[in-house]
Amino acid sequence: MRRPKHALSLALSVAALLALSACAGRSSKAGKLRSVEQVAPDYDFRDNGQVKARYALQEQLGLAGNRLSGGDLAGAADHARKALALAPDSVQAHTLLAVVAGRRGDAVTAGEHYRKAAELAPNRGETLNNYGAWLCANGAIAESLQWFDRALAAPGYATPASALANAGGCALQIGQRERGVRDLRKALALQPDNAYALEAMARDEAAQTRFFEARAFSERRLSAAPATASVLQLAI
Repeated sequence: MRRPKHALSLALSVAALLALSACAGRSSKAGKLRSVEQVAPDYDFRDNGQVKARYALQEQLGLAGNRLSGGDLAGAADHARKALALAPDSVQAHTLLAVVAGRRGDAVTAGEHYRKAAELAPNRGETLNNYGAWLCANGAIAESLQWFDRALAAPGYATPASALANAGGCALQIGQRERGVRDLRKALALQPDNAYALEAMARDEAAQTRFFEARAFSERRLSAAPATASVLQLAI
């Protein structure tokens, strides 16, 4: 039976990266002013090297995210590599390259970039969750649980339901049912429509021969996200 893909929480901030420059024009008719009062100091608008480098990095990340959203994996990888050349410690660039590699079926390269991103951002919950999800999907399930725990302990982690759902589903795969059900229920308490948690709970209930409960979770899963063949089988 096919298992659902693990939920990845990618912090690409594409919209913000694409909105790097804006312009607005105004036109109006006005009479002559006899005098003006300067209320702000003069500024030197010449960008220094650091500012230019930062804008160049944001531009490449924005372009990479845009290409990825459009399904252009080659273009996304090209711009992400350019971003990495500008800033080798860019967590977003490594994450983008990991996603591209994963979609290309190159799990090894994806794992390398997810791990590097996690090492660069040890207190960023979403990045730790990403690497944990990769580990779980590639057979290192026990190790993945440690990374989910680190994600949940990260200060300011905004989407703990994702790490809880991943941890719960992965724990079930290695027979840690008590932890698995606990984390899945916590995830659903925070995010009742978490598709991965709902499907994992449906599978667990079916495994326990509680088919009425399994169907209830399956129906909630079908309402939360597009159906897959495996979910439809559970709902029967």
